[in-house]
Amino acid sequence: MSKTIDLNNKTVVISRTDSIGDVMLTLPICAWINESFPSSKLIFLCRNYTLPIVECFPMVDEIHSYDELELLPVQGRVEAIRAWKADVFIHVFPHKEIAKIAKKAKVKHRIGTSHRSFHLLTCDIRLNFTRKKADEHEAQLNFELLKPFGLESLPSLHVVKQKMRCFQVRHKLEEPQNSLLASNKKKILLHPKSQGSAVEWPIENYVSLALQLVELGHKVFFTGTEIEGKSFKEVIPKHEDIIDVTGRFTLREFIAFIDNVDGLVACSTGPLHIASALNKRAVGLYINKRPMHPGRWGALGENTSNLFADTKEPNETDISLIEVGRVVEML
Repeated sequence: MSKTIDLNNKTVVISRTDSIGDVMLTLPICAWINESFPSSKLIFLCRNYTLPIVECFPMVDEIHSYDELELLPVQGRVEAIRAWKADVFIHVFPHKEIAKIAKKAKVKHRIGTSHRSFHLLTCDIRLNFTRKKADEHEAQLNFELLKPFGLESLPSLHVVKQKMRCFQVRHKLEEPQNSLLASNKKKILLHPKSQGSAVEWPIENYVSLALQLVELGHKVFFTGTEIEGKSFKEVIPKHEDIIDVTGRFTLREFIAFIDNVDGLVACSTGPLHIASALNKRAVGLYINKRPMHPGRWGALGENTSNLFADTKEPNETDISLIEVGRVVEML
């Protein structure tokens, strides 16, 4: 590799334009850059959907939405990026169009993986590592892209977890959402769906879990998008302490709502990582199969348990074998 790039007094763009969980697990590299090069400026390029996540990370100086860039003609996108006066552009999530416009904007150093063919023409620094079969956690693998800046080895998961602690809620919960929390009972969020991004625990298991939790004197909320809610709201038990809040929050409101409860249960999806970062009692439900196992995608909070079915031959149905009682014990 060529000589180490000094990021002091430099502007760095982190580009990650995929989902909530992916963005959450990218935030630790922002903390490393900020700590290692305090005079650097960090810009985060994401989607409108995940912008409220990045807002909660004070290490980031500016946030830009790729959805807004896409509204511009190609040359307008190039000029917009050029106006950021970036010295380094890190493609954490490979995106062909973004890679092309970063090069056209003449960003001096453009960093990506060597396994994307379009990076051969658009990146001047290409790191040779693969994610799919890696043993390391996704948040650790993101640090591979920082080796041009003097990072010699990937940090331990303990170190990565420490950097995730910088996540801070920026939005205050208002009425009527705030009134839903007016109870001294332990409050648990159940988030059954993942918008197809993960293997999901059966809704019947969530229903059973909800009933057991209210028997223990807890208050339970079923969460999700409006579309997700339509797929399971008919089976939500009728009980004064089981409340359907699907489709009722913006992401900013949902982050604040999570910050005001005691725990959350979900599969490998964004809300699990949010709850984990906020040090809630988070229980993640996984299959023990590459590349979807908790060793790769597990939530990183100190108060988090990532569960999978204990079977000899893991397959995509294993998640249904995680016992409800086991989840109750973790809460």
